Amino acid sequence: MNFKQVGMTIAALCLAGAASAREVPKYAVVYDAGGKFDKSFNQSASEGVERFKKENGLNVFEAQASTDTQAEQVLRALARKKVELIVSIGFSQTQAVQKVAAEYPKIHFAIIDGNAVGKNINSILFKEQEGSYLVGIAAAMAAKSGKIGFVGGMDIPLIRAFACGYVQGAKAVNPKIEVQQNMVGTTAAAWNDPAKGGELARAQFDRGADVVFAVAGGSGLGAIQMAKAKGKLAIGVDSNQNGVQPGAVLTSMVKNVGNAAYDAFTAARNGRFTPGVTYKGLKEGGVEWALDQNNRALVPAAMEQRIAAARADIISGKLKVVDYRTAGSCPQ
Repeated sequence: MNFKQVGMTIAALCLAGAASAREVPKYAVVYDAGGKFDKSFNQSASEGVERFKKENGLNVFEAQASTDTQAEQVLRALARKKVELIVSIGFSQTQAVQKVAAEYPKIHFAIIDGNAVGKNINSILFKEQEGSYLVGIAAAMAAKSGKIGFVGGMDIPLIRAFACGYVQGAKAVNPKIEVQQNMVGTTAAAWNDPAKGGELARAQFDRGADVVFAVAGGSGLGAIQMAKAKGKLAIGVDSNQNGVQPGAVLTSMVKNVGNAAYDAFTAARNGRFTPGVTYKGLKEGGVEWALDQNNRALVPAAMEQRIAAARADIISGKLKVVDYRTAGSCPQ
C-alpha cells in the first residue's frame, strides 16, 4: 500500500458525519487485522470510541492496519495530519508505534495491549490472567467429563497468559482436569480465520472437552459456532460474546478495551495524557467475566458464588494469579 492509498484508506474509514464537521478531527484510532467489526477485541475498542464521540461531539479518524508494514504507513499518515492522539489497537502495532512516535515527538500515542517505549507513548496492558482464572473456574465446574479446551490465536506470551490463568482457575476446582490447547496460526491471519478456529474446537470436543475457551479474535467465532453445532459450550473473549450463540456460550472473559480507548481519548482531551505503562486488572475494571440474560441459565448459584469469592480474593490481594509473562511458565 503506497502513501496515497493509505490516505484514501483513512479518509474512507472516517466516521459517518466527519464530512459535516467544521473542525478536523484531533484524534485517531487504528484497528488491527481483526477489523472493527470482529465482535471481539477491536469491536470493544470501537464501542469506546463511539462513546467518546457521542459524549464530546467530536469526530475520530478510524483506520485499519492489516499488516505491520501497513500499520507504520497508516500511523505516519495520521501523525502528518497533526492529530493530538493516535490510539493503536493490538500488540501487533507495537513496533510501528514505537518507530513512528520517535519520528513525531509532539504527537501523543497510546497502544492498547502492547508495550511500546517512548516519552510520548502510553502503553495500556491488561491482567488477562485474572479474568481467565474466573472463567477457568466456570469451565471446570461445567465440564462433566473433566476435560476442557483452549483455542488461542498465536503462540505468544499474551495468549499464554490467558491460557495460564484459565488453567489455574480450572485446577483450583479440579486439580486433575485435562486442558487441551491449540493455536490457530503463526501470522496475523490467525486472528481472522473462523474456519480454522472451528476445526480446532471440533477436534477438542471430539476428544472429550465439554467447554472450549476461544482466545483468537475473529477466529474464535468459529469455535463458538462449533460449540453450538456440537451441543457443547464455548467461552467468549474480549467483548461480551454471550449473545453470539445464546445457550452455547458459558460466559465471556471481557477485556474492557472500550473503556481503555475511551479513557485514553478523554485524558488527552482534558490535557492529562501520561506516558508510561498502565495496567488494568479486576481491581481497575480492566477485565471481568460476563453474566447476563444470555447465559444466566448456564450459571448455577454454586458457580456464581465460587467465581464471586475468587474475584473478591483477587481484588483484595488474598489470591495471586500467576502471570505467564513474568513467571516464564505456568504452574502445573
